[in-house]
Amino acid sequence: MAASLRILAGLAFLAVTSAALLSPFAVVGQLTTDYYAGICPNLETIVRSSVRQSMAASPIAAPATLRLFFHDCAVRGCDASVMIVNSNGDDEWRSSDNQSLKPEGFTTVLNAKAAVDSDPRCRYKVSCADILALAARESVYQSGGPYYQVELGRHDGRVSTRDNVVLPHASFNLHQLNAFFTGLGLSQTDMIALSGGHTFGAADCRFFQYRVGADPSMDAAFASELRNTCGAGAGANPSGGGFAFLDGATPATFDNAYYQNLQRGRGLLGSDQALHADQRSRGTVDYYAGSQSAFFSDFAAAMTRLGRVGVKSAATGEIRRDCRFPN
Repeated sequence: MAASLRILAGLAFLAVTSAALLSPFAVVGQLTTDYYAGICPNLETIVRSSVRQSMAASPIAAPATLRLFFHDCAVRGCDASVMIVNSNGDDEWRSSDNQSLKPEGFTTVLNAKAAVDSDPRCRYKVSCADILALAARESVYQSGGPYYQVELGRHDGRVSTRDNVVLPHASFNLHQLNAFFTGLGLSQTDMIALSGGHTFGAADCRFFQYRVGADPSMDAAFASELRNTCGAGAGANPSGGGFAFLDGATPATFDNAYYQNLQRGRGLLGSDQALHADQRSRGTVDYYAGSQSAFFSDFAAAMTRLGRVGVKSAATGEIRRDCRFPN
């Protein structure tokens, strides 16, 4: 996030955005886990195989895809508008708040879309928004995280503009984080669970370096490690060439180590460490740190609720043939 958090390996997971102006559950009744059963019966198998190939090709494909899903849903709702490319350059992914998004996330979804459309039964019948939601689940599951049923039946949006993009900052405190997620119809517990998406991925030095040696909540040994990574002083490495893993303990695995890091003062971003620093959220952090199963269960539930934000129907959206362009 930079004015949002610019995450290199992307989020981890992580308004009020234009999505906050939408009723988060307006069209949720159309979503079902078996929506494509009679349309594209092998959909999940196809997406699973494609995501596996993308993850084998790049170690950052999984976190990049998870972050793409969040950045999409948090702006105009879960409608794959973040993937639209406008010829005039006025689109979401070219917003400064979205420069954290890595090409590997887009590639993972585009490859999955191509694989789905290669099946004659499925061709041009499955939305990019649904493929993105499935790819995000597979990125989590195939990295060791929870498996959960994905509600499907979204239609793709037709509009993508930079001015709609507002995302959390890396320096947000608990109050600011709660305000953002409340705008999406999500609770503090949802926010803390979704923040666990920072269990994999990495962040550019410029988004946490200001804390090194200045934030007393940061573990001294951790601060020393980051100083070596990014250079001394807040002004070092202005090009953002350095980065650090959001979860240095198990950076490629989806687990609950992120919360254990927060307990030790080893949260990379200010918005991460704030979850343990504030008494109002510390109990939930400690709960997830001690119970991976509780984290997995709440993360799956929060992802389901996130996936309902701003859902488009056939009347307000379409099934894009190419995820990059409206039909």
